[in-house]
Amino acid sequence: MGKIFIITGKGGVGKTSVAAAHAVRSADEGINTLLISADMAHNLGDIFQVEAGGSVKQIAPCLSLLELDPYLLMKEEYPDVNKALANLSGSSGAALSEVADSYMIPGFENLFSLLKIRDLYRSGEYGRIIVDCAPTGETLTLLKLPELLSWYVEKFSPVGRMITRILTPVAKLRYRMDLPDGRAMDELGRLFRDLVSLQEILKDPEICRVRLVSIPERMVVEETRRSYMYLNLYNYPVDTLFINRILPENTGSDFMEHWRTIQTRYIKELESVFTELPVCRIPWFPMEIRGMEAVKHLCASALGDEDLFDRSVRTDNEVYEKLEGGICSLTVRIPGGEREDVQIFVRDMDVDIRIRNFMRSIPLPGILRGARMTSHQIRDGVLTIYLAPKQ
Repeated sequence: MGKIFIITGKGGVGKTSVAAAHAVRSADEGINTLLISADMAHNLGDIFQVEAGGSVKQIAPCLSLLELDPYLLMKEEYPDVNKALANLSGSSGAALSEVADSYMIPGFENLFSLLKIRDLYRSGEYGRIIVDCAPTGETLTLLKLPELLSWYVEKFSPVGRMITRILTPVAKLRYRMDLPDGRAMDELGRLFRDLVSLQEILKDPEICRVRLVSIPERMVVEETRRSYMYLNLYNYPVDTLFINRILPENTGSDFMEHWRTIQTRYIKELESVFTELPVCRIPWFPMEIRGMEAVKHLCASALGDEDLFDRSVRTDNEVYEKLEGGICSLTVRIPGGEREDVQIFVRDMDVDIRIRNFMRSIPLPGILRGARMTSHQIRDGVLTIYLAPKQ
């Protein structure tokens, strides 16, 4: 079974260098490895000093590069997916449907990149796929999209055919608009299956892992903590933290020693927060990470652990449990989450959890449909929601 490693972090922390080092280390082990850039600001070619592009390019034994172009993927590999998204709007989006072959619907660029990663994994050609993601905000948008979109498609599809069959004549006569037809509904069904398969791969800890890259500075530390919380909220397996650009000791400069004192404080803070994860320290090198030799030097200095590609990860997240008195509990890990930041809404078929500007809908099992929330608590980074089944 192949594996996928997603490398992400705030912009400018060196995540592309860390992703490149992962790929080189993997290839040196004789594992056929593909390094993918899912960041529209591609720079894999700059790091390896080669011409990369929208097709797979082998640059060394067992090592290939690919810089994803979602627009090219939409037109050449997944045109039906774009049509299905356009058809969600019926003919209120008639103009949208007409241009679906040529133009991408805004906001769905990431979906085509994820579908390509899924297909490359399924091909079985690569033992490891390393993904250099965009900065964390975009990565969170990328990773939550399949679940969010599948939620809407799932809610629409069961009644969609009946509603469109009943309302289509009325819509044409009164509003001069078309609703999605039967073929459009079939396309939505295929889209839903694609989204489910994406989630099955990305959330399986035996297949996919997320790794965070940070540097010891206040703003980056805060964003790294939030990203870890949100990734846990969406149930993505995070297994390593890399702290990059650590200054050496005894620099001989008062200015640099002052910065080393600041870095030491934030390194301790990161290590105190990420107690459950291996924390890898990467020194600040005196030269740029450019060229294969520089990347190999980074591997030798910081990525030499034998278990780099075989680390354990917690799987006890998003668990329902039946308690005494007929009450059930749902536990979700949100490390660093504070009670005042969390809002919970229990609807007929879902539990909605909002943390600041992120919200996730978790489906309720059949026995808890229509349940009401009796209370909730957050303790040691774990949110527990208590639910009373409908009488």
